[in-house]
Amino acid sequence: MRISPSPVVRLQTVLRKAVPWAGVLGLCVSILTPIDGAAKQKSARPPRPEPELKIIELNIAPTPYTPGNGSLQFNVTVQLPREVERTTLLEVTSLISSPSRTSLRFLTHRQPVEVFPAVTGEHERPKVSIALLWDGQDHRKQLASAGTYSYEVRTKLLTNGDKGPRTTMVAWPKRGTVKVK
Repeated sequence: MRISPSPVVRLQTVLRKAVPWAGVLGLCVSILTPIDGAAKQKSARPPRPEPELKIIELNIAPTPYTPGNGSLQFNVTVQLPREVERTTLLEVTSLISSPSRTSLRFLTHRQPVEVFPAVTGEHERPKVSIALLWDGQDHRKQLASAGTYSYEVRTKLLTNGDKGPRTTMVAWPKRGTVKVK
């Protein structure tokens, strides 16, 4: 017949095994904790360089917009890099989406970029203005219902490669909302 140890004996056995591990844990914590008690700070990432291609102005008219009453116009002014190849295309796009994300419309405009001759001492980079028009219809060709719609305007430069146009430079997008009555 086997006699089980008393609760006091069991507690003493558990403590005898646990105390060394508590010491090891305390040592690890003391090694990993900075001496001055300050929390370890994240190393700051260097700021991303601003791209040479930029959307410098975006005007939307009319606001608020009423579908079926003309077009909503996105006037985008893009600043180009100082040097552009002759085969470069400028693409400006806008994605318009409803709050539920069920009603979407994608607008796009693509045109060749005129190569401007470099003028000595000129610091001004060339600018191009593009107009994107939304007829107020969604992807199903239905007039958009009233609400607040999100938009995102993007622009990029493309060059003709062996397998068609290839993206060479992208500008940071512009985002916002537009009211539809």
